Amino acid sequence: MSSIKTQMRKGLLDACILSIIQSQPVYGYELSRKLNEHQFTEVSEGTIYPILLRLLNKEFIYSEFKHSEQGPKRKYYYITVKGREELEIVSDEWLKIKDPITKLLKGSTDDDENN
Repeated sequence: MSSIKTQMRKGLLDACILSIIQSQPVYGYELSRKLNEHQFTEVSEGTIYPILLRLLNKEFIYSEFKHSEQGPKRKYYYITVKGREELEIVSDEWLKIKDPITKLLKGSTDDDENN
């Protein structure tokens, strides 16, 4: 995977994971399933855990073990205030740049729309 593709995915994937955790606490495998439901099919469990560790180290999330009805305790992840702030910043930036970038990459300009 190219460096720019890796960096873009890394930042956006972090935000997507924060968004999922913000909506409800999840454990690692559940997070993997939710990402797959949103067409993040290239994201394996092996990719998720290093991201969760990075988000933990940045204090964007925290974890707690909880009992599971299906077996041993599971580590659930929760978003922190700092994580919510980061998610808001990334979301705002994404909304500012997504349409202009899409138009530029498709080769259209404002002049094309006005003609």
